[in-house]
Amino acid sequence: MLKLLTLLFIFTFSLNALSDTTILERANSLVNSSSKSNQFRAYNDYKNLYLRALMKDNQRLKRNALIGIVKSGSKLHIDISQYEKELQSIPKISSYKAPKPKKIKKTNKKIRVKSTHKLKSIRWKNGRLVLFFDKKLRNNQINYFTSYDKKKKRYQYIFDIHASMLTRSQTLRKEGIDSIKIAQHNTNTLRLVISNRSKITIRFKKDPKSLIINIINKKYKKSKKQSYTIPKATMHKGVDRSKVIVIDAGHGGKDPGAIGYKHYREKIVVLQIAQELKRVLKSRGYKVYMTRDSDKFVRLRNRTRYANKKKADLFISIHANAVDKRSAKKAYGIECYFLDKSRSARAKRVAAVENRADLIEMDFYGKESFLSTLNSHNIVAANKLAIDLQRGALASLKKHFKGVKDAGVRQGPFWVLVGAQMPAVLVEVGFITNPTEAKRLVNKKYQKKLALGLANGIERYFLNN
Repeated sequence: MLKLLTLLFIFTFSLNALSDTTILERANSLVNSSSKSNQFRAYNDYKNLYLRALMKDNQRLKRNALIGIVKSGSKLHIDISQYEKELQSIPKISSYKAPKPKKIKKTNKKIRVKSTHKLKSIRWKNGRLVLFFDKKLRNNQINYFTSYDKKKKRYQYIFDIHASMLTRSQTLRKEGIDSIKIAQHNTNTLRLVISNRSKITIRFKKDPKSLIINIINKKYKKSKKQSYTIPKATMHKGVDRSKVIVIDAGHGGKDPGAIGYKHYREKIVVLQIAQELKRVLKSRGYKVYMTRDSDKFVRLRNRTRYANKKKADLFISIHANAVDKRSAKKAYGIECYFLDKSRSARAKRVAAVENRADLIEMDFYGKESFLSTLNSHNIVAANKLAIDLQRGALASLKKHFKGVKDAGVRQGPFWVLVGAQMPAVLVEVGFITNPTEAKRLVNKKYQKKLALGLANGIERYFLNN
């Protein structure tokens, strides 16, 4: 009890070291940055202000903090639905005005206009590149032109789209094409550049909320021998393959996890997927360890402790989701979680199921760790990792299976991630209670494609960070 009171005192003191005005001023300037790290700093500042407002019972400050949480959380793909509801319940009052920082006045001209359209996702569909936006596209928003780079001796096919990205720049891959890159060219323009040594054919069309691009290289001939794993010759050259990765297969031993359709057990399914992921990563040269490689029980806090001992660069916990029988046919999809004190009812429901095996340990270990992880840089990195894992898994599975659902990237209070000294993510590979998804989760082909997608996501994370 004394230790808990001491922690609360330290936390309260650190919050009050800066004034409300200073924190709000800093957060308001950081939230408009294109940098994800700055946006996360703003998000944490707003959350600190929210806690301070609760302690002071300051409704005006609380409302401004909630506005900031919703704005920054939306940019970072964080589930802020509970904060939105709370904001709507607070009556409108005069805003809490902080003095405008003098330095920002010089850069206002550059950032005052921003596109209202945002790129939600990018994926390959039936061999075509599809860009999905949050709003209906207008014809004058897309500008397509070609050029020739004399230095690199490459033909360039360029799309300038009046929109902004929700994530950082990306490098995409297609057999027979030298380079495909997409990035924010300026505050109002998203630029996609397709480069190739020889001329290629580009055809595109606009759907209401998407841009579909068909890239054709008639001179390129596909190799007859193809494998679901990526050959070493075509893997990313810039990735450091000395990285250490710890894979955690959820539950095990006396803890079966969720019991799903046809009595499939979570502990067995996730171990099979974890072993397959280990095989793919080791074939690419990474150092891979598992918290359990057989059907045995491992306490939650010992899992991240093991990763810390191995000095891991990443910690990935594999789980399968579950709901009651009434909702079994409706609930399905893949989702990734990173550690945070989420107020989302969905995150709390999932976390409650995954946390119950070690409740006594969690009360001791988790509460003391949460305050120290609230503003950790690992949260920023873990969110990026979760996004890459989600995209990798979906991209790999959708090529071979219909109806694969993107259930999103979320924050959640998962105690198995507490204490990790590296970016840590929990992957819910699907709902073992859903008849269709459960059959796929025990299917070896599905497990291999899923593991391949997760490995590709890990590789993309290392390449971008």
